[in-house]
Amino acid sequence: MLFTSVRCLECGHEMEADLYTSRCEWCDGSWIEARYDVTALPADWPEMVARRPTNLWRYRELLPFPEDFPIVSMGEGWTPLTRAEGLERESGHREIWIKDERQHATGSFKDRQAACTVSSLKAQGINELVLASTGNAAAAYAAYCARASIKLWVFLPSNVPAEKIRELALYGAEVVKISGNYDQAKKVATDFASRRSIYKDQGAKGITGKESMKTIALELAEQFGSALSPSTDSGQASKGWQAPDWYIQAVSGGIGPLGVLKGFIELHEAGLIDHVPKLGIVQAEGCSPMVRAWEQGLAQAQPVTPDSLVIVLSTGKPGLAYEILKQANDEYGGAMVAVSDGDAFRAMRRIARTEGFSMEPAASVAFAGLDKLLNENYIHPDERVVVNCSGHTFSAEKHALEDHYLFHLDVDMPLAAHPSDGIQSLASASSVEQSKEELAVALEQLDEQITTIVVIDDNTHDSRLIRRLLQNHKQYRVFEAHTGLDGIDLARQRRPNLIVLDLTLPGMDGFSILDELKGDERTRGIPVVIVSGKSLTPQERKRLHGRTESIWQKSNFSAHELVSHIVGVLGDEFKASEPHPVAPRQKSPGTFSQNKLSRILVVDDYTRDARLLRRVLEMKQRFKVIEAHSGKEALAAMKRATPDLIILDLILPDIKGEQILKMVRERNETRDTPVIVVSAKDLDSKLRAQLTAQTNSVWSKHMLNRSNLLAHVEAILPE
Repeated sequence: MLFTSVRCLECGHEMEADLYTSRCEWCDGSWIEARYDVTALPADWPEMVARRPTNLWRYRELLPFPEDFPIVSMGEGWTPLTRAEGLERESGHREIWIKDERQHATGSFKDRQAACTVSSLKAQGINELVLASTGNAAAAYAAYCARASIKLWVFLPSNVPAEKIRELALYGAEVVKISGNYDQAKKVATDFASRRSIYKDQGAKGITGKESMKTIALELAEQFGSALSPSTDSGQASKGWQAPDWYIQAVSGGIGPLGVLKGFIELHEAGLIDHVPKLGIVQAEGCSPMVRAWEQGLAQAQPVTPDSLVIVLSTGKPGLAYEILKQANDEYGGAMVAVSDGDAFRAMRRIARTEGFSMEPAASVAFAGLDKLLNENYIHPDERVVVNCSGHTFSAEKHALEDHYLFHLDVDMPLAAHPSDGIQSLASASSVEQSKEELAVALEQLDEQITTIVVIDDNTHDSRLIRRLLQNHKQYRVFEAHTGLDGIDLARQRRPNLIVLDLTLPGMDGFSILDELKGDERTRGIPVVIVSGKSLTPQERKRLHGRTESIWQKSNFSAHELVSHIVGVLGDEFKASEPHPVAPRQKSPGTFSQNKLSRILVVDDYTRDARLLRRVLEMKQRFKVIEAHSGKEALAAMKRATPDLIILDLILPDIKGEQILKMVRERNETRDTPVIVVSAKDLDSKLRAQLTAQTNSVWSKHMLNRSNLLAHVEAILPE
């Protein structure tokens, strides 16, 4: 290993070679990189590398990891380099190659970054990580963290698709969805990590991120050397490594090209390639701060507010990444271009048709950028071009997991902006202070929401009752398991703050479950509260002694006592007078009949949605659903007969849904009627808070899972 020092990219200070350095000791800057004595590479290094396994770890002399480093791997690296013959024919350009990064375990080049970073965390004994992401990095980190038994908190902007979110939850990541853009998600993630003293990923600023992407350059040089050189009788390439003339990639924060640039520079300094390629930096027009700055010749890029359908490229603050890439363009040549979303989607279809490559929109941005670079004559006819196909059409388990694995955090934070971007300038001091207060409140709410409880009980009625009792007072997440094996698996995956355990389960009883939990280092420290109908012998009580927080006999305690105890074990304050607003409201005396179907009033002007909800609800044969397609129809229906539950849209043709809700709460007959809001309306934090205080729950039509909604209705209107 030739790792000699760590250099601060902000002030230039050199520090001793330490993989785990995170900040400059002089200026406290966070933009750092590993440095190597590349002149000490053995003369036969390419031949040495060729004999090693085909993965990114084959280049260990130019990586900062010690020999005994514990690698967390899923076969990342050494992705195919494919000649794009169909694209060459259509474009008329002589030589185009595709670096196919879709072949990684989670389908994108971010697996390189996840493998190196998660391996580094594992070596340091770090078992919890916070990450802000627009999607691909989150999926990669979630998979590798699962493999390394590291708990991952992912903060995502509001426009990340639900399918991508469910994919993260499938890996066991804790997902927090921010009602804002990626830069706001980064801010919240940073504050969250600081409050809870959890390690936060450094991304492009840190060592492992850039070093992981550097391996793309090393692979390309080796692959081009083999693909373009005549072979000897032994089959080995007779010439050395070669670099392309252009490397093109779509850019968000810039970590990919930053690492690739570093790799090519080191190979050039070592004499293994004869030039550093030109960089083609491509951004989506709706989020192109680097391109705007480059076109104007600016030394620094000004932040922008993202406005693009290509979500994974929606980073509005490139920071030092732009300055490094601009300097490379000035020194080695290259260009920065922006393409429209339409251009990207057309390129996606074109590459699928000509090359058989199915790719995500971010990758197609790079190919749309190739077209623009060719058409505007940035690329000469005889130049060799390679394009990074950064990711596959994303796949996710749409139905394996539901939305209760997702946290929603409403944050309204003004961002600094530049007047030339056409958006509002810096927020006033008072609004910034107000924003800080709102953020603090939101993070306090998140602290409560991330408190997780697992209830293991084969009696679904009892487990549901415990869940409802707890959620009546706190915004806790409560998961239910009805067998021992499911409960143990859930506890290992979710790492809850507390487990409520029954003792009389079929197959594997509570004593065996407790033995398994306490014998596993991942779960042995989790407090366990026993809630069971079993009469315990002295020997059984002795077996439980010292291993549980308390033992409760079913039907022999009050709900108030149990909830108060559990809240106390979790270190929270129990306030019986302040139940959580999403809990079921108490039914008014005389309002409901035990011998009739529960009446549900669905208020929605979109008849298709109303009828679909009616069919879903009436399938259970427990509910009678009445539809109202306007505010006036809803009020008339309530006068005719008081409903047991109201499902309310907010967007109505005559009366606002908020006004309907106010009327419901003012009428004596419906003051205590449960109300669920299901609407496509965008809610700011203030309106959401108002609705939450007046209703049982608030659901977005865009994220609606009807099975979840039905279960919620059944919890409000039990048999």
